[in-house]
Amino acid sequence: MASKKQIILPLAVLAGGIALAVAFSSLKTPPEQKPLQDTRPLVSTQSVQLDTLTLDVTSYGIVKAKDETVLIAQVGGQVIAVADQFVAGAFVKQGDILARIDANDYEADLIEAQAGLAQASSALEIERAQAHVAQAEWERIKSDSSDAIASELYLRKPQLAEKMARYRSAQASVKRAKRNLERTYIRAPYDAIIKQRDISLGSVVNQGSRLGELSATSVAHIRLPVADSELQYLPNGGLGANVTLSAQYAGKLTHWPATIIRSEGVIDAKSRMSYLVAQFSKPYSAPSQPLRFGSYVNASIEGRTISDAISVPHHLVKNNKIAVLNDNLTLSFKTLDIVREHNGRVIAQGGLVEGEQLITSALEYPSEGMAVKRDTPATTSDVTQLALKED
Repeated sequence: MASKKQIILPLAVLAGGIALAVAFSSLKTPPEQKPLQDTRPLVSTQSVQLDTLTLDVTSYGIVKAKDETVLIAQVGGQVIAVADQFVAGAFVKQGDILARIDANDYEADLIEAQAGLAQASSALEIERAQAHVAQAEWERIKSDSSDAIASELYLRKPQLAEKMARYRSAQASVKRAKRNLERTYIRAPYDAIIKQRDISLGSVVNQGSRLGELSATSVAHIRLPVADSELQYLPNGGLGANVTLSAQYAGKLTHWPATIIRSEGVIDAKSRMSYLVAQFSKPYSAPSQPLRFGSYVNASIEGRTISDAISVPHHLVKNNKIAVLNDNLTLSFKTLDIVREHNGRVIAQGGLVEGEQLITSALEYPSEGMAVKRDTPATTSDVTQLALKED
Protein backbone atom coordinates (compact mmCIF):
# COMPACT_ATOMS: atom_id res chain seq x y z
CA MET A 1 0.00 0.00 0.00
CA ALA A 2 1.12 3.54 -0.80
CA SER A 3 2.15 5.57 2.14
CA LYS A 4 0.28 8.68 3.18
CA LYS A 5 3.28 10.80 2.13
CA GLN A 6 3.21 9.43 -1.41
CA ILE A 7 -0.44 10.46 -1.79
CA ILE A 8 -0.33 13.91 -0.23
CA LEU A 9 2.82 15.19 -2.04
CA PRO A 10 1.45 14.92 -5.62
CA LEU A 11 -1.80 16.53 -4.56
CA ALA A 12 0.06 19.41 -2.97
CA VAL A 13 2.14 19.97 -6.13
CA LEU A 14 -1.01 19.93 -8.29
CA ALA A 15 -2.78 22.37 -6.02
CA GLY A 16 0.22 24.72 -6.05
CA GLY A 17 0.38 24.63 -9.86
CA ILE A 18 -3.30 25.44 -10.11
CA ALA A 19 -2.92 28.30 -7.64
CA LEU A 20 0.08 29.67 -9.53
CA ALA A 21 -1.78 29.46 -12.85
CA VAL A 22 -4.71 31.32 -11.39
CA ALA A 23 -2.36 34.01 -10.05
CA PHE A 24 -0.64 34.50 -13.39
CA SER A 25 -3.99 34.57 -15.15
CA SER A 26 -5.19 37.34 -12.89
CA LEU A 27 -2.10 39.43 -13.71
CA LYS A 28 -2.46 39.12 -17.55
CA THR A 29 -3.57 42.37 -19.36
CA PRO A 30 -6.40 41.84 -21.85
CA PRO A 31 -5.45 42.67 -25.49
CA GLU A 32 -6.29 46.17 -26.69
CA GLN A 33 -9.01 46.49 -29.35
CA LYS A 34 -7.45 48.18 -32.43
CA PRO A 35 -9.56 50.87 -34.15
CA LEU A 36 -10.60 50.39 -37.75
CA GLN A 37 -7.95 51.92 -40.09
CA ASP A 38 -8.98 53.99 -43.14
CA THR A 39 -6.64 52.95 -45.98
CA ARG A 40 -8.36 54.86 -48.75
CA PRO A 41 -6.20 57.33 -50.79
CA LEU A 42 -6.49 60.94 -49.68
CA VAL A 43 -7.57 63.29 -52.49
CA SER A 44 -8.12 67.00 -52.95
CA THR A 45 -11.09 68.18 -54.96
CA GLN A 46 -12.26 71.26 -56.78
CA SER A 47 -15.80 72.12 -57.73
CA VAL A 48 -16.55 72.37 -61.46
CA GLN A 49 -17.53 75.89 -62.52
CA LEU A 50 -18.53 76.23 -66.15
CA ASP A 51 -17.96 79.65 -67.69
CA THR A 52 -17.62 81.54 -70.97
CA LEU A 53 -13.99 81.47 -72.08
CA THR A 54 -12.12 83.39 -74.77
CA LEU A 55 -9.62 81.43 -76.86
CA ASP A 56 -6.92 84.10 -77.04
CA VAL A 57 -3.86 83.51 -79.19
CA THR A 58 -0.48 84.72 -77.99
CA SER A 59 2.29 86.07 -80.20
CA TYR A 60 5.14 88.59 -80.21
CA GLY A 61 6.80 91.11 -82.50
CA ILE A 62 8.89 94.22 -83.00
CA VAL A 63 7.27 97.66 -83.16
CA LYS A 64 8.04 99.43 -86.44
CA ALA A 65 6.81 102.56 -88.17
CA LYS A 66 4.33 102.06 -90.98
CA ASP A 67 6.36 104.48 -93.14
CA GLU A 68 10.13 104.93 -93.08
CA THR A 69 11.87 107.29 -95.48
CA VAL A 70 15.48 107.78 -96.48
CA LEU A 71 16.07 111.44 -97.34
CA ILE A 72 17.96 111.75 -100.63
CA ALA A 73 19.40 114.96 -102.09
CA GLN A 74 17.64 115.86 -105.35
CA VAL A 75 20.16 118.63 -106.11
CA GLY A 76 23.86 118.98 -105.42
CA GLY A 77 25.76 121.61 -103.46
CA GLN A 78 27.16 122.51 -100.08
CA VAL A 79 25.04 122.18 -96.94
CA ILE A 80 24.86 125.70 -95.52
CA ALA A 81 22.35 125.14 -92.70
CA VAL A 82 21.21 122.25 -90.49
CA ALA A 83 18.20 122.55 -88.16
CA ASP A 84 18.67 121.92 -84.45
CA GLN A 85 15.92 119.28 -84.49
CA PHE A 86 17.66 117.34 -87.27
CA VAL A 87 19.26 114.90 -84.83
CA ALA A 88 18.57 111.26 -84.05
CA GLY A 89 15.60 110.87 -81.72
CA ALA A 90 14.12 114.33 -82.33
CA PHE A 91 10.51 114.81 -83.39
CA VAL A 92 9.65 116.96 -86.41
CA LYS A 93 6.42 118.12 -88.02
CA GLN A 94 5.44 117.79 -91.65
CA GLY A 95 7.06 120.57 -93.69
CA ASP A 96 9.75 121.44 -91.12
CA ILE A 97 13.02 122.51 -92.76
CA LEU A 98 15.75 120.09 -91.70
CA ALA A 99 18.67 121.39 -93.80
CA ARG A 100 19.50 123.85 -96.60
CA ILE A 101 21.76 123.41 -99.62
CA ASP A 102 23.52 126.43 -101.12
CA ALA A 103 21.00 127.89 -103.56
CA ASN A 104 23.11 130.53 -105.40
CA ASP A 105 23.50 128.48 -108.57
CA TYR A 106 19.82 127.57 -108.60
CA GLU A 107 18.73 131.15 -108.07
CA ALA A 108 20.88 132.12 -111.08
CA ASP A 109 19.32 129.32 -113.11
CA LEU A 110 15.87 130.66 -112.22
CA ILE A 111 16.79 134.20 -113.28
CA GLU A 112 18.18 132.89 -116.55
CA ALA A 113 15.07 130.79 -117.17
CA GLN A 114 12.80 133.76 -116.40
CA ALA A 115 14.77 135.90 -118.88
CA GLY A 116 14.41 133.23 -121.54
CA LEU A 117 10.67 133.10 -120.84
CA ALA A 118 10.40 136.87 -121.26
CA GLN A 119 12.21 136.71 -124.61
CA ALA A 120 10.04 133.82 -125.80
CA SER A 121 6.89 135.68 -124.70
CA SER A 122 7.97 138.81 -126.60
CA ALA A 123 8.79 136.83 -129.73
CA LEU A 124 5.43 135.08 -129.53
CA GLU A 125 3.53 138.35 -129.27
CA ILE A 126 5.44 139.79 -132.29
CA GLU A 127 4.71 136.67 -134.31
CA ARG A 128 1.03 136.82 -133.39
CA ALA A 129 0.90 140.42 -134.64
CA GLN A 130 2.62 139.47 -137.88
CA ALA A 131 0.23 136.57 -138.34
CA HIS A 132 -2.69 138.94 -137.81
CA VAL A 133 -1.32 141.32 -140.45
CA ALA A 134 -0.81 138.42 -142.87
CA GLN A 135 -4.39 137.26 -142.30
CA ALA A 136 -5.73 140.75 -142.98
CA GLU A 137 -3.64 141.03 -146.15
CA TRP A 138 -4.94 137.72 -147.32
CA GLU A 139 -8.54 138.77 -146.75
CA ARG A 140 -7.94 141.84 -148.97
CA ILE A 141 -6.32 139.73 -151.69
CA LYS A 142 -9.11 137.17 -151.49
CA SER A 143 -11.77 139.82 -152.10
CA ASP A 144 -10.00 140.93 -155.31
CA SER A 145 -9.41 137.41 -156.68
CA SER A 146 -11.60 134.45 -155.85
CA ASP A 147 -9.02 132.03 -157.30
CA ALA A 148 -6.23 133.00 -154.88
CA ILE A 149 -5.05 130.28 -152.48
CA ALA A 150 -3.21 131.23 -149.30
CA SER A 151 -0.39 129.01 -148.15
CA GLU A 152 0.33 128.11 -144.49
CA LEU A 153 3.68 129.84 -144.78
CA TYR A 154 2.10 133.03 -146.12
CA LEU A 155 -0.29 133.12 -143.15
CA ARG A 156 2.73 132.57 -140.86
CA LYS A 157 1.21 129.58 -139.12
CA PRO A 158 4.48 127.57 -138.97
CA GLN A 159 6.29 130.63 -137.62
CA LEU A 160 3.60 131.10 -134.95
CA ALA A 161 3.78 127.43 -133.95
CA GLU A 162 7.56 127.69 -133.59
CA LYS A 163 7.32 130.75 -131.35
CA MET A 164 4.65 129.01 -129.25
CA ALA A 165 6.89 125.96 -128.81
CA ARG A 166 9.79 128.12 -127.67
CA TYR A 167 7.52 129.93 -125.25
CA ARG A 168 6.33 126.66 -123.70
CA SER A 169 9.90 125.40 -123.47
CA ALA A 170 10.84 128.59 -121.63
CA GLN A 171 7.92 128.06 -119.26
CA ALA A 172 9.18 124.53 -118.54
CA SER A 173 12.67 125.86 -117.85
CA VAL A 174 11.28 128.34 -115.33
CA LYS A 175 9.24 125.61 -113.65
CA ARG A 176 12.28 123.34 -113.47
CA ALA A 177 14.47 126.10 -112.06
CA LYS A 178 11.87 126.89 -109.38
CA ARG A 179 11.60 123.23 -108.46
CA ASN A 180 15.37 122.85 -108.16
CA LEU A 181 15.52 125.98 -106.03
CA GLU A 182 12.82 124.58 -103.75
CA ARG A 183 14.74 121.31 -103.49
CA THR A 184 17.60 123.12 -101.78
CA TYR A 185 15.33 123.05 -98.72
CA ILE A 186 15.29 119.60 -97.10
CA ARG A 187 11.85 119.23 -95.49
CA ALA A 188 10.15 116.55 -93.39
CA PRO A 189 7.56 114.76 -95.56
CA TYR A 190 5.37 113.97 -92.51
CA ASP A 191 5.30 114.05 -88.72
CA ALA A 192 8.25 111.87 -87.80
CA ILE A 193 11.04 110.94 -85.47
CA ILE A 194 14.57 111.28 -86.82
CA LYS A 195 16.18 107.86 -87.02
CA GLN A 196 19.54 108.89 -88.44
CA ARG A 197 21.36 111.93 -89.82
CA ASP A 198 24.12 111.50 -92.41
CA ILE A 199 25.24 115.10 -93.10
CA SER A 200 26.64 117.99 -91.16
CA LEU A 201 27.16 121.69 -91.73
CA GLY A 202 29.55 122.21 -94.64
CA SER A 203 29.03 118.80 -96.21
CA VAL A 204 29.01 118.72 -100.01
CA VAL A 205 26.31 116.51 -101.44
CA ASN A 206 25.48 115.38 -104.94
CA GLN A 207 22.19 114.44 -106.47
CA GLY A 208 21.30 111.06 -104.93
CA SER A 209 23.39 111.52 -101.78
CA ARG A 210 21.87 110.16 -98.56
CA LEU A 211 20.96 112.86 -96.04
CA GLY A 212 19.26 110.94 -93.25
CA GLU A 213 16.40 108.64 -92.32
CA LEU A 214 13.17 109.22 -90.46
CA SER A 215 10.12 107.23 -89.32
CA ALA A 216 6.51 108.41 -89.39
CA THR A 217 4.95 108.72 -85.93
CA SER A 218 1.34 108.54 -87.10
CA VAL A 219 1.01 104.74 -87.14
CA ALA A 220 2.98 101.79 -85.75
CA HIS A 221 2.85 98.27 -87.19
CA ILE A 222 3.73 95.00 -85.47
CA ARG A 223 4.14 91.75 -87.43
CA LEU A 224 2.79 88.91 -85.29
CA PRO A 225 3.68 85.31 -86.18
CA VAL A 226 0.82 82.84 -85.63
CA ALA A 227 0.99 79.08 -86.08
CA ASP A 228 -1.39 77.75 -88.70
CA SER A 229 -3.07 75.53 -86.10
CA GLU A 230 -3.85 78.59 -83.96
CA LEU A 231 -5.74 80.43 -86.70
CA GLN A 232 -8.80 78.24 -86.05
CA TYR A 233 -9.35 80.07 -82.77
CA LEU A 234 -9.48 83.51 -84.44
CA PRO A 235 -12.75 84.70 -86.05
CA ASN A 236 -12.32 85.74 -89.68
CA GLY A 237 -8.70 84.61 -89.61
CA GLY A 238 -7.92 87.32 -87.05
CA LEU A 239 -8.85 90.28 -89.26
CA GLY A 240 -10.29 93.06 -87.12
CA ALA A 241 -9.45 91.28 -83.87
CA ASN A 242 -8.47 93.30 -80.82
CA VAL A 243 -4.90 92.88 -79.61
CA THR A 244 -3.34 93.70 -76.26
CA LEU A 245 0.35 94.56 -76.53
CA SER A 246 2.54 94.39 -73.44
CA ALA A 247 6.15 95.31 -72.75
CA GLN A 248 8.39 96.72 -70.08
CA TYR A 249 8.61 100.52 -70.06
CA ALA A 250 10.86 102.18 -67.46
CA GLY A 251 10.85 98.93 -65.50
CA LYS A 252 7.05 98.60 -65.41
CA LEU A 253 4.80 96.31 -67.41
CA THR A 254 2.68 98.46 -69.72
CA HIS A 255 -0.21 97.55 -72.02
CA TRP A 256 -1.40 99.10 -75.29
CA PRO A 257 -4.55 98.25 -77.32
CA ALA A 258 -4.12 97.55 -81.02
CA THR A 259 -6.08 96.03 -83.91
CA ILE A 260 -5.29 93.40 -86.55
CA ILE A 261 -5.63 95.20 -89.91
CA ARG A 262 -4.41 92.58 -92.35
CA SER A 263 -2.80 89.23 -92.94
CA GLU A 264 0.29 88.91 -95.10
CA GLY A 265 -1.39 85.94 -96.76
CA VAL A 266 1.67 83.71 -97.05
CA ILE A 267 3.53 81.27 -94.81
CA ASP A 268 7.09 82.24 -93.98
CA ALA A 269 9.53 79.82 -95.61
CA LYS A 270 11.81 79.67 -92.56
CA SER A 271 9.49 79.79 -89.56
CA ARG A 272 6.46 78.17 -91.27
CA MET A 273 4.28 80.74 -89.54
CA SER A 274 1.56 83.02 -90.86
CA TYR A 275 1.92 86.72 -90.09
CA LEU A 276 -0.83 89.06 -88.94
CA VAL A 277 -0.16 92.81 -88.82
CA ALA A 278 -1.38 94.81 -85.83
CA GLN A 279 -1.76 98.57 -86.01
CA PHE A 280 -1.49 101.16 -83.25
CA SER A 281 -2.16 104.83 -83.95
CA LYS A 282 0.06 107.64 -82.66
CA PRO A 283 2.49 105.41 -80.75
CA TYR A 284 4.41 108.34 -79.27
CA SER A 285 1.23 110.02 -78.03
CA ALA A 286 -0.22 107.02 -76.20
CA PRO A 287 -2.21 107.87 -73.02
CA SER A 288 -0.21 105.48 -70.84
CA GLN A 289 3.36 105.43 -72.15
CA PRO A 290 4.83 105.84 -75.64
CA LEU A 291 5.10 102.65 -77.68
CA ARG A 292 8.62 103.14 -78.95
CA PHE A 293 9.80 101.88 -82.32
CA GLY A 294 12.10 98.89 -81.96
CA SER A 295 10.40 97.66 -78.79
CA TYR A 296 9.88 93.92 -78.37
CA VAL A 297 6.27 93.31 -77.32
CA ASN A 298 4.15 90.34 -76.39
CA ALA A 299 0.71 90.22 -77.94
CA SER A 300 -2.56 88.60 -76.91
CA ILE A 301 -4.97 88.36 -79.85
CA GLU A 302 -8.63 88.10 -78.85
CA GLY A 303 -10.06 84.83 -80.14
CA ARG A 304 -13.52 83.34 -80.38
CA THR A 305 -15.56 82.68 -77.24
CA ILE A 306 -17.10 79.39 -76.09
CA SER A 307 -19.79 78.94 -73.44
CA ASP A 308 -20.19 76.31 -70.70
CA ALA A 309 -16.48 75.60 -70.80
CA ILE A 310 -13.80 74.83 -68.24
CA SER A 311 -10.02 75.13 -68.14
CA VAL A 312 -8.09 72.51 -66.15
CA PRO A 313 -4.37 71.69 -65.74
CA HIS A 314 -3.08 69.37 -68.44
CA HIS A 315 -1.74 66.76 -65.99
CA LEU A 316 -5.27 66.00 -64.75
CA VAL A 317 -6.34 64.74 -68.19
CA LYS A 318 -5.24 61.41 -69.61
CA ASN A 319 -6.61 59.99 -72.84
CA ASN A 320 -9.26 62.74 -72.85
CA LYS A 321 -10.54 61.57 -69.44
CA ILE A 322 -10.55 63.28 -66.06
CA ALA A 323 -11.23 61.86 -62.58
CA VAL A 324 -14.20 63.08 -60.53
CA LEU A 325 -15.36 62.28 -57.00
CA ASN A 326 -18.83 60.75 -56.66
CA ASP A 327 -21.19 61.39 -53.75
CA ASN A 328 -20.41 57.93 -52.33
CA LEU A 329 -16.68 58.80 -52.15
CA THR A 330 -15.70 56.71 -55.14
CA LEU A 331 -13.69 57.74 -58.17
CA SER A 332 -15.03 57.70 -61.72
CA PHE A 333 -13.75 59.00 -65.06
CA LYS A 334 -15.50 61.49 -67.33
CA THR A 335 -14.64 61.89 -71.03
CA LEU A 336 -13.98 65.52 -72.01
CA ASP A 337 -14.84 67.22 -75.29
CA ILE A 338 -11.49 68.99 -75.63
CA VAL A 339 -11.45 72.22 -77.59
CA ARG A 340 -7.86 73.31 -77.06
CA GLU A 341 -4.64 72.40 -75.27
CA HIS A 342 -2.51 75.45 -74.58
CA ASN A 343 0.11 76.62 -72.06
CA GLY A 344 -0.20 73.51 -69.88
CA ARG A 345 -3.99 73.66 -69.68
CA VAL A 346 -6.87 71.85 -71.34
CA ILE A 347 -10.01 73.72 -72.37
CA ALA A 348 -13.13 71.56 -72.68
CA GLN A 349 -16.68 72.49 -73.62
CA GLY A 350 -18.45 69.25 -72.70
CA GLY A 351 -18.19 66.21 -70.48
CA LEU A 352 -18.59 67.85 -67.07
CA VAL A 353 -21.56 69.18 -65.13
CA GLU A 354 -21.66 72.30 -62.98
CA GLY A 355 -20.88 71.46 -59.34
CA GLU A 356 -19.12 68.13 -59.94
CA GLN A 357 -16.01 67.53 -57.85
CA LEU A 358 -12.79 67.25 -59.81
CA ILE A 359 -10.03 65.22 -58.21
CA THR A 360 -6.93 67.43 -58.34
CA SER A 361 -4.57 65.08 -56.47
CA ALA A 362 -2.10 62.85 -58.29
CA LEU A 363 -3.09 59.20 -57.75
CA GLU A 364 -0.63 56.41 -58.41
CA TYR A 365 -3.01 53.82 -59.85
CA PRO A 366 -6.49 55.32 -60.18
CA SER A 367 -9.27 53.01 -61.28
CA GLU A 368 -12.99 53.25 -61.92
CA GLY A 369 -14.97 52.87 -58.68
CA MET A 370 -11.93 53.15 -56.40
CA ALA A 371 -12.81 54.28 -52.88
CA VAL A 372 -11.12 57.51 -51.80
CA LYS A 373 -11.46 60.08 -49.05
CA ARG A 374 -11.46 63.86 -49.15
CA ASP A 375 -8.63 65.97 -47.92
CA THR A 376 -10.66 66.71 -44.74
CA PRO A 377 -10.94 65.00 -41.30
CA ALA A 378 -12.83 61.71 -41.48
CA THR A 379 -16.45 61.73 -40.34
CA THR A 380 -18.48 58.96 -38.70
CA SER A 381 -20.39 58.39 -41.90
CA ASP A 382 -17.12 58.00 -43.85
CA VAL A 383 -15.85 55.33 -41.44
CA THR A 384 -19.21 53.56 -41.47
CA GLN A 385 -19.16 53.43 -45.30
CA LEU A 386 -15.62 52.03 -45.20
CA ALA A 387 -16.66 49.31 -42.66
CA LEU A 388 -19.59 48.29 -44.82
CA LYS A 389 -17.28 48.01 -47.87
CA GLU A 390 -14.81 45.82 -45.91
CA ASP A 391 -17.61 43.54 -44.64
